[in-house]
Amino acid sequence: MTEFIHTARNHATGIITLDRPKALNSLSLEMVRRLTEQLLAWRDDAAVAAVVIRGSTEKAFCAGGDIRFFHQAGTATPTGGSALLEDFFTEEYALNHLIHNFPKPYVAIMDGIVMGGGMGVAQGGAGNRLRIVTERTKMAMPEVNIGLFPDVGGSHFLSRAAGQLGTWLGVTGEIITAADALYAGLADLFVPAAELPALQALIADSTDAYLRTAIRNFAAPFAAQCDPLSGVLAQHRAAIERHFAFDSVPEIVASLAQDGSDFAQRSAAVMQKRSPMMMCVTLSQLRRGASLNLADCLRMERTMVRRAFEHGEVLEGVRAVVIDKDNQPAWQPATLEAVTPALIEQFFVPAWPAHAHPLRALA
Repeated sequence: MTEFIHTARNHATGIITLDRPKALNSLSLEMVRRLTEQLLAWRDDAAVAAVVIRGSTEKAFCAGGDIRFFHQAGTATPTGGSALLEDFFTEEYALNHLIHNFPKPYVAIMDGIVMGGGMGVAQGGAGNRLRIVTERTKMAMPEVNIGLFPDVGGSHFLSRAAGQLGTWLGVTGEIITAADALYAGLADLFVPAAELPALQALIADSTDAYLRTAIRNFAAPFAAQCDPLSGVLAQHRAAIERHFAFDSVPEIVASLAQDGSDFAQRSAAVMQKRSPMMMCVTLSQLRRGASLNLADCLRMERTMVRRAFEHGEVLEGVRAVVIDKDNQPAWQPATLEAVTPALIEQFFVPAWPAHAHPLRALA
């Protein structure tokens, strides 16, 4: 049991609190294991009708995986791997699958930062889910900024966002707010942060399986305070569809270069800072993920993350952003022009025979 995960039962509702505030509730291997253990227990407990997951601090729901651990474990061997690193991604992706297929209502209160691995534990639940945002929500899949790709099921949920919204989010790694999250279909309800204590009191008092209905009724009066059409994505939807429909990043960049609007130029400027390799890998990942089910997306991502650490781009990205904080990553290759189809394809070459894949049991 980890000190960073607290669980409680209030009547028929199981409540999980991520409580690692100094790390913005980022997930460690022990946290992943504790979450999995608790969700399996509540899945099979007839007395539990619904699950709520939240963060302990207004700053963050969950900022992602523990990238300092990634760097430490990934630099421990010449090939960029370790047993603990392998265990982390296998178990994290299995947790994402468990949440997505959870048979009971699953409510994520996404107050504050929700990025990377935080999206993985918030976007699941399929038809049973409720994803709540506040005016403090800062949402992103920013992995291309650290030389990685949008994993934890990003292949699935980003590729299924309307039009090219998921492509823009994945390839640029940009941060969006509550209105954008609602517009992109990555959130369901808006609740003002000041109303969260009342919401949590309602959750604590719930005694039946109709928690989702009660929460929807609670949130309904606040819908007008967060218009999905007021966000960046809605305002620039036409430009996103025009520029990000291409199947290669150089084509996207060339298209943006021909558009003098502030939005297009900002997008282009952001992409100049990202890993050229991982933007290209991400685009290929999302195009492939659009035709795969969640289990196959997670199996693909598990292979990709192995290849990413072998390549070393993620280790350099974390070094530059988190360890040395010089924000001067030496990307390899350094330019889009040097990223060949063969280099991209290396990230999708199976790392295990199908019968030995660590996520082979996912269905």
